[in-house]
Amino acid sequence: MTRRSVAIFAACLFAGASAPGSPPAAPANMGKVMLYVGTYTSGDSKGIYRFQLDLATGALTPAGDPTETVNPSFLAFHPSRRFLYAVNETGDAPTDPSGAVSAFAVDPATGGLTFLNRQSSEGAAPCHISVDKAGRHALVANYWGGTVAVLPIAADGRLGPASAVVRHEGHGVAPEQKDPHPHSLNLDASNRFAFVADLGLDRVVAYGFDGGKGVLARHDAGTAVLEPGAGPRHLAFHPNGRQAYVIDELDSTITRLDYDATGGAMKAVQRISTLPAGYAGKNSTAEIVVHPDGKLLFGSNRGHDSIAIFTVDPATGALVAAGHQPTGGKSPRNFALDPTGAYLLAANQQSDSIAVFRIDRASGRLDPVGPAVHAPRPVCLRMMRP
Repeated sequence: MTRRSVAIFAACLFAGASAPGSPPAAPANMGKVMLYVGTYTSGDSKGIYRFQLDLATGALTPAGDPTETVNPSFLAFHPSRRFLYAVNETGDAPTDPSGAVSAFAVDPATGGLTFLNRQSSEGAAPCHISVDKAGRHALVANYWGGTVAVLPIAADGRLGPASAVVRHEGHGVAPEQKDPHPHSLNLDASNRFAFVADLGLDRVVAYGFDGGKGVLARHDAGTAVLEPGAGPRHLAFHPNGRQAYVIDELDSTITRLDYDATGGAMKAVQRISTLPAGYAGKNSTAEIVVHPDGKLLFGSNRGHDSIAIFTVDPATGALVAAGHQPTGGKSPRNFALDPTGAYLLAANQQSDSIAVFRIDRASGRLDPVGPAVHAPRPVCLRMMRP
């Protein structure tokens, strides 16, 4: 790869809005962005796969051999983009704390990954990982273990043993809620507060985060209580920092939360279904993403096998249903938007495929871009951004 190609690869900037129904505005220098795919490694999958997304056309093509690691079901980049972290989702009971997190160095020229080290996640079945904005700590949610953990990150990208481990207690009302199930852990824009969507507790549990020491302190005043049986799974902040949205796995809803950034408090103010009226089939939700311009929100349905589309009121953050787009496969687990906000890529876990859609920025409509691309057991999609 030439020096100019490397520069193009690293120069992804947010693009301007397109006219409704028109192709995205993608200047020639937008180039290609690297897509990393976390998978479950039962069956044919070997670990983390790489693809290139052409920002001018939406074409998705393989980019090198997979990086072998066990069940890398969720991925997170270091803010420097020099390192990638993957949970190793192993251990299937609270008494089997064998989950782990692996660290990789990212080759800036090729996007290839080099294994650095692995640390315990301090729980079973780690299912979500994020990195704090200073790049000093990785924060992990362990689904079966009922724990969340903070792992220090060294200057060379390697992970240290956990500096904090917190165990949740309690249960919900549904059969799937006999135990706590932390399903995601997100920091707010200030890096001061951490929020754990716990599927088993029907709560978004708040913590104060000390980025110097890498510790968590319960912040009960900031904890949001959701509807019984909702099953909160993933959370996404609005770019304005005043709202957050939680997708609820068990009852196929999205809960809108007003957020007080000063005190780190969330309050549930709206619930809206991710399903069309009259749908009576089985369904569970998975991922939620707010468009970078803050005007659209998307959520994935497994069972209905679609992306639910919502418009966002710019004054209040309220959601209005705006339709559904079939993903052309089974069980869309995770999806992601490219750095320009022009494309949505959906991982169809049970049909071994990734589908690419062009986003109409005015309506949220998703238009398929070519046939889906083969990828074994895709679970998590992350794109290299500058």
